[in-house]
Amino acid sequence: MKKMRIGFALLSALFLYSCLWKPPPFDDDLWREKVHRTDPALLYAPHFRDGRYFNPWMPMEEKSLLTLLRWRLTEKSSYTPAEEGHLPPVIPDLPARIGSLPGDTDFIVWIGHGTFLIRLGGEYWITDPMFSERALLPKRFTPPAMTLEEFREKVPRVNVILSHNHYDHMDMKSLEAMPAGTRYYVSRGLGASIGDLGNKPVVHEMDWWQSLDGGNGTTVICLPAQHWSRRVTEGTNRTLWASFLIVTPDVTIYYGADSGYFMGYREIGKRFPGIDYALLPTTAYHPRWFMHYAHVNVEEALDAFSDLKADHFIPTQWGTFRLGDEPPGFSALELQRVLSERNLDKKRFHILDLGEILPISKKSPGGP
Repeated sequence: MKKMRIGFALLSALFLYSCLWKPPPFDDDLWREKVHRTDPALLYAPHFRDGRYFNPWMPMEEKSLLTLLRWRLTEKSSYTPAEEGHLPPVIPDLPARIGSLPGDTDFIVWIGHGTFLIRLGGEYWITDPMFSERALLPKRFTPPAMTLEEFREKVPRVNVILSHNHYDHMDMKSLEAMPAGTRYYVSRGLGASIGDLGNKPVVHEMDWWQSLDGGNGTTVICLPAQHWSRRVTEGTNRTLWASFLIVTPDVTIYYGADSGYFMGYREIGKRFPGIDYALLPTTAYHPRWFMHYAHVNVEEALDAFSDLKADHFIPTQWGTFRLGDEPPGFSALELQRVLSERNLDKKRFHILDLGEILPISKKSPGGP
């Protein structure tokens, strides 16, 4: 009982002290200057040492338990009722709507968070399948655009892109429900977990800058991202994190997964010209002092889009979980505001509803 009283007193003191904590200063201009000083050659440097992966162009900033507590207990930014309440609409009957499309229609449809179902030349692809109610602890604010049962019924064969092992991207319940014989293109270190699923997966572990034949004229390319990895049962950075390109004769799609802003976007744009669709993250970027290394904010996502020289932008990971301080739908409102401020062509930016089917515009023969 005495220990409980002491513990309660300590927690109370910590809570009261936290009320006095102010967010530490953060200078976006200095951060951008630091990014631009990085050497692009380090994007190709070794990135595995002593059993751990790392970003060789800019070491990850160490965050202690005290730093994490400071984030959780520091005074929060305030958001308007409209910002707190904004969520993407859910368009119903997705399986039926997919079934009504001509079989040669290529499309991208947002299932939720980082999960996109993509049809290319009759082949289905899905990014970071996440259908569960929770990402370990955080609970969904919006449902997936189709259930796992509907997915299995509608998609008997699929290729999975798996970027890294955080729970909002690598959901084992969803992966276990993938059809037998599913082909997986995964970051290094994730193969063992996928191989244990029991549904006869075909697993391709990939390192940065590695490309593989995806069949049917498709190439899959694993690319760098500025992030990190960890699960409860694993240590920090024991597996790799990545972004991916899916390249077909008709279209090139970049899936950015999770990343902070880094010079890799510019290098990818140089090495792989002609990206048609860039699926870029816009989530968990408040507070900036804590999140800036591993998560782009809206302005940085747009800069990454410009660096990639892509034609179309699709924001990912908003509207499902609250992973940073900002409300889950906040980034979509901020994206609309910044697009207007920058006077950008809104026809190139697709803020999808859940279950919205975006037909893919194919390149004309001999065209760009």
